[in-house]
Amino acid sequence: MIPTKTEWMDALIARHGRALHERFSAATVAICGLGGLGSNLAFALARAGIGRLVLIDFDRVDLTNLHRQQYQASQIGRYKAEALADNLLEIAPYLEIKAVTGRITEENFAALLQEADIVCEAFDDAEAKAMLVNGVLERLPDAYLVAASGMAGMGTPNTIRTRRITNRFYLCGDEVSDVADSMGLVAPRVMLCAAHQAHTVLRLLAGEYDV
Repeated sequence: MIPTKTEWMDALIARHGRALHERFSAATVAICGLGGLGSNLAFALARAGIGRLVLIDFDRVDLTNLHRQQYQASQIGRYKAEALADNLLEIAPYLEIKAVTGRITEENFAALLQEADIVCEAFDDAEAKAMLVNGVLERLPDAYLVAASGMAGMGTPNTIRTRRITNRFYLCGDEVSDVADSMGLVAPRVMLCAAHQAHTVLRLLAGEYDV
């Protein structure tokens, strides 16, 4: 049986305290890219009690995604934004979600992200990463940006870290490893980087701006 909204909120308040819960529940976080990073990041934020998520991806769920992304075999072929929204509501039934199926471009990113307090970059394409990072920093002056770089291969997990680049820009990962130079993406290391991003989001909302 699904708990009532009051029961749900009371449980979150018991976990975080009322003040922190209110910050989390009032926040809007955009996740750009819903693969290994983005889908795991979304799960962590949903469980933490973030009030609203904007989920953006143009792609569909593929069999090769299932070893590291938060989708089910029965969802193969569905658009990721819609499938992930369904999965998130199973664990956080009162979460508000805006699911966007489409590609983020220089022309539309500002409109898609204008409501976000924090933007999370979770792309696997270098050009798309650069476009989003530059765009957010230049055109969305009130938003924080939490991006990722380097989580591929079987390297030690201890090199995954979070670094504050500017007052509004945080970077998670080892900043070195690349899919093209390794065996590819392995679930635990990708999930570790996603956890760094999620925890950075929560710390920013809590007013903790150091790393």
